[in-house]
Amino acid sequence: MENSGGIQASLSGRYATALFELARESNSLPKVEASLATVRQALGESAEFKALTASPLVARAAAAAAVAGVAKSLKLDSITAKFLGVLAENRRLGQLSAVISAFGALAAAHRGEVTAQVTSAHPLTADQVAALKAQLRARIGRDVSVDLSVDPSLLGGLVVKIGSQMIDSSIKTRLNSLANAMKG
Repeated sequence: MENSGGIQASLSGRYATALFELARESNSLPKVEASLATVRQALGESAEFKALTASPLVARAAAAAAVAGVAKSLKLDSITAKFLGVLAENRRLGQLSAVISAFGALAAAHRGEVTAQVTSAHPLTADQVAALKAQLRARIGRDVSVDLSVDPSLLGGLVVKIGSQMIDSSIKTRLNSLANAMKG
């Protein structure tokens, strides 16, 4: 398995690599990816779950028990559930979002895809995501998986980052450019 040095060098990258290898060896990549997508969604929707992952005040045993309960209620696969327990025991739940992103990049690379980090002002519909993937595939010449996030401060438009390339079509950037042009 070829990994980029950047992913392996970070703490979250090492955890993501370990989870990826475990999932690959047990032929569970699709299940783990689906479970991690569920966890990412839960982090975005549940303030309590996000607080649990971010708080250094929660004891290891309490965090592990809470994560086990969350895993059961979210119906996560056993590998992901155990992995969350390991993160809790090692006091690394604060790295969960970064681990999920790094895992997504590893899984996409494994499938021969490029990962695009897409930030929009509002959540994108399934049709918009499909159209965006098609446009990015035409531009790059490879399949593209998207890592979506929402930043209301953009006001509108998108910011797409693929590797070192960034495409910023946000209204916020356009307004800042216009303001700078009017000053000079």
